[in-house]
Amino acid sequence: MAAEPKPVAFHKPAEHKVDLSDHEREEIDHWLARYPEDQKRSAVLAALRVVQHEDGYVSTAKMDAVADYLGLPAIAVYEVGSFYSMFELEPVGKHTIAVCNNISCSLRGSAGIIEHLENRLGITLGETTSDGKFYLKKEEECLAACCGAPMMQVNHVYYENLTPERVDEILDGLES
Repeated sequence: MAAEPKPVAFHKPAEHKVDLSDHEREEIDHWLARYPEDQKRSAVLAALRVVQHEDGYVSTAKMDAVADYLGLPAIAVYEVGSFYSMFELEPVGKHTIAVCNNISCSLRGSAGIIEHLENRLGITLGETTSDGKFYLKKEEECLAACCGAPMMQVNHVYYENLTPERVDEILDGLES
Protein backbone atom coordinates (compact mmCIF):
# COMPACT_ATOMS: atom_id res chain seq x y z
CA MET A 1 0.00 0.00 0.00
CA ALA A 2 1.20 3.47 -0.77
CA ALA A 3 2.04 5.81 2.07
CA GLU A 4 -0.09 8.82 2.86
CA PRO A 5 1.02 11.73 0.65
CA LYS A 6 3.26 14.22 2.38
CA PRO A 7 2.59 17.94 2.25
CA VAL A 8 4.56 19.49 -0.56
CA ALA A 9 7.28 21.84 0.54
CA PHE A 10 7.96 24.54 -2.02
CA HIS A 11 11.62 24.67 -1.30
CA LYS A 12 14.49 23.14 -3.18
CA PRO A 13 18.19 23.62 -3.80
CA ALA A 14 19.04 25.84 -6.78
CA GLU A 15 20.61 22.94 -8.71
CA HIS A 16 17.15 21.46 -9.33
CA LYS A 17 16.21 24.17 -11.82
CA VAL A 18 14.47 22.81 -14.91
CA ASP A 19 13.32 24.37 -18.14
CA LEU A 20 10.01 24.07 -19.92
CA SER A 21 10.06 21.95 -23.07
CA ASP A 22 9.46 23.54 -26.46
CA HIS A 23 6.03 21.90 -26.53
CA GLU A 24 5.13 23.28 -23.09
CA ARG A 25 6.19 26.80 -24.08
CA GLU A 26 4.20 26.55 -27.32
CA GLU A 27 1.06 25.42 -25.46
CA ILE A 28 1.47 28.12 -22.79
CA ASP A 29 1.92 30.74 -25.52
CA HIS A 30 -1.37 29.56 -27.04
CA TRP A 31 -3.09 30.33 -23.72
CA LEU A 32 -1.20 33.59 -23.19
CA ALA A 33 -2.56 34.86 -26.53
CA ARG A 34 -6.07 34.79 -25.03
CA TYR A 35 -5.27 37.40 -22.38
CA PRO A 36 -4.07 41.00 -22.38
CA GLU A 37 -0.28 41.34 -22.15
CA ASP A 38 -0.46 42.59 -18.56
CA GLN A 39 -2.66 39.64 -17.43
CA LYS A 40 -0.21 36.73 -17.65
CA ARG A 41 -1.38 35.47 -14.26
CA SER A 42 -4.59 34.44 -16.03
CA ALA A 43 -2.67 31.71 -17.87
CA VAL A 44 -1.26 29.99 -14.75
CA LEU A 45 -4.03 27.40 -14.52
CA ALA A 46 -3.63 26.41 -18.17
CA ALA A 47 0.17 26.43 -17.91
CA LEU A 48 0.10 24.02 -14.97
CA ARG A 49 -2.30 21.76 -16.84
CA VAL A 50 0.12 21.71 -19.78
CA VAL A 51 3.02 20.78 -17.51
CA GLN A 52 1.06 18.06 -15.77
CA HIS A 53 -0.07 16.61 -19.09
CA GLU A 54 3.54 16.26 -20.18
CA ASP A 55 5.07 15.08 -16.88
CA GLY A 56 2.16 13.35 -15.13
CA TYR A 57 2.45 15.71 -12.17
CA VAL A 58 3.55 19.27 -11.38
CA SER A 59 6.89 19.46 -9.60
CA THR A 60 8.08 22.49 -7.68
CA ALA A 61 10.85 22.90 -10.25
CA LYS A 62 8.29 23.00 -13.07
CA MET A 63 6.18 25.51 -11.12
CA ASP A 64 9.31 27.65 -10.83
CA ALA A 65 9.85 27.31 -14.59
CA VAL A 66 6.25 28.40 -15.25
CA ALA A 67 6.69 31.39 -12.93
CA ASP A 68 9.92 32.37 -14.72
CA TYR A 69 8.31 31.99 -18.14
CA LEU A 70 5.30 34.09 -17.18
CA GLY A 71 7.38 36.64 -15.29
CA LEU A 72 5.50 36.04 -12.03
CA PRO A 73 6.61 35.44 -8.46
CA ALA A 74 6.84 31.70 -7.75
CA ILE A 75 4.24 31.98 -4.97
CA ALA A 76 1.62 33.06 -7.54
CA VAL A 77 2.09 29.70 -9.27
CA TYR A 78 2.40 27.66 -6.06
CA GLU A 79 -0.93 29.05 -4.84
CA VAL A 80 -2.71 27.76 -7.93
CA GLY A 81 -0.87 24.42 -8.04
CA SER A 82 -1.56 23.60 -4.41
CA PHE A 83 -5.18 24.81 -4.39
CA TYR A 84 -6.81 22.85 -7.21
CA SER A 85 -7.41 19.11 -6.81
CA MET A 86 -6.75 18.57 -10.52
CA PHE A 87 -3.02 19.00 -9.95
CA GLU A 88 -0.84 16.25 -8.59
CA LEU A 89 2.25 17.61 -6.85
CA GLU A 90 3.95 14.24 -6.45
CA PRO A 91 4.47 11.47 -9.02
CA VAL A 92 1.42 9.20 -9.30
CA GLY A 93 0.30 6.36 -11.55
CA LYS A 94 0.22 6.81 -15.33
CA HIS A 95 -3.59 6.82 -15.46
CA THR A 96 -5.34 9.07 -12.94
CA ILE A 97 -8.86 7.99 -11.99
CA ALA A 98 -11.22 10.37 -10.20
CA VAL A 99 -14.71 9.19 -9.24
CA CYS A 100 -17.26 11.87 -8.44
CA ASN A 101 -18.89 11.35 -5.06
CA ASN A 102 -21.21 14.34 -4.91
CA ILE A 103 -24.92 13.91 -4.23
CA SER A 104 -26.08 12.97 -7.76
CA CYS A 105 -23.30 10.43 -8.27
CA SER A 106 -23.67 9.16 -4.72
CA LEU A 107 -27.40 8.57 -5.13
CA ARG A 108 -26.74 6.74 -8.41
CA GLY A 109 -24.06 4.39 -7.11
CA SER A 110 -20.63 6.04 -6.99
CA ALA A 111 -19.77 4.17 -3.77
CA GLY A 112 -20.22 0.88 -5.63
CA ILE A 113 -18.03 2.14 -8.48
CA ILE A 114 -15.30 3.12 -6.01
CA GLU A 115 -15.55 -0.26 -4.29
CA HIS A 116 -15.31 -2.03 -7.66
CA LEU A 117 -12.23 0.00 -8.63
CA GLU A 118 -10.54 -0.65 -5.29
CA ASN A 119 -11.19 -4.40 -5.58
CA ARG A 120 -10.11 -4.61 -9.21
CA LEU A 121 -6.96 -2.53 -8.76
CA GLY A 122 -6.03 -3.78 -5.28
CA ILE A 123 -5.64 -0.24 -3.93
CA THR A 124 -7.72 2.24 -1.97
CA LEU A 125 -8.43 5.90 -2.63
CA GLY A 126 -5.23 7.95 -2.71
CA GLU A 127 -3.02 5.07 -3.80
CA THR A 128 -1.13 4.00 -6.92
CA THR A 129 -1.00 0.40 -8.14
CA SER A 130 2.31 -1.37 -7.55
CA ASP A 131 2.99 -1.42 -11.31
CA GLY A 132 2.51 2.37 -11.46
CA LYS A 133 -0.28 2.08 -14.03
CA PHE A 134 -3.24 3.47 -12.06
CA TYR A 135 -3.73 6.18 -9.44
CA LEU A 136 -7.10 6.39 -7.68
CA LYS A 137 -7.59 9.95 -6.44
CA LYS A 138 -8.72 10.38 -2.84
CA GLU A 139 -11.89 12.30 -3.41
CA GLU A 140 -13.51 14.31 -6.10
CA GLU A 141 -16.39 16.33 -4.70
CA CYS A 142 -18.00 17.30 -8.01
CA LEU A 143 -16.97 16.85 -11.62
CA ALA A 144 -20.00 18.70 -13.02
CA ALA A 145 -21.62 15.85 -14.94
CA CYS A 146 -24.64 15.22 -12.72
CA CYS A 147 -26.89 14.15 -15.61
CA GLY A 148 -24.52 11.26 -16.35
CA ALA A 149 -24.11 10.01 -12.78
CA PRO A 150 -22.32 8.00 -11.64
CA MET A 151 -19.27 9.24 -13.48
CA MET A 152 -15.50 9.32 -13.36
CA GLN A 153 -12.59 10.96 -15.11
CA VAL A 154 -9.65 8.98 -16.38
CA ASN A 155 -6.79 11.25 -17.42
CA HIS A 156 -9.29 14.16 -17.51
CA VAL A 157 -11.65 12.34 -19.93
CA TYR A 158 -15.23 12.01 -18.69
CA TYR A 159 -17.03 8.65 -18.54
CA GLU A 160 -20.67 8.72 -17.49
CA ASN A 161 -23.52 6.35 -16.58
CA LEU A 162 -21.04 3.89 -15.12
CA THR A 163 -21.57 0.28 -14.18
CA PRO A 164 -18.85 -2.07 -12.93
CA GLU A 165 -18.83 -3.70 -16.38
CA ARG A 166 -18.40 -0.32 -18.11
CA VAL A 167 -15.54 0.55 -15.71
CA ASP A 168 -13.80 -2.71 -16.66
CA GLU A 169 -14.18 -1.90 -20.37
CA ILE A 170 -12.68 1.55 -19.85
CA LEU A 171 -9.72 0.26 -17.85
CA ASP A 172 -9.10 -2.61 -20.28
CA GLY A 173 -9.04 -0.11 -23.15
CA LEU A 174 -6.22 2.00 -21.70
CA GLU A 175 -2.70 1.71 -23.06
CA SER A 176 -0.08 0.30 -20.69
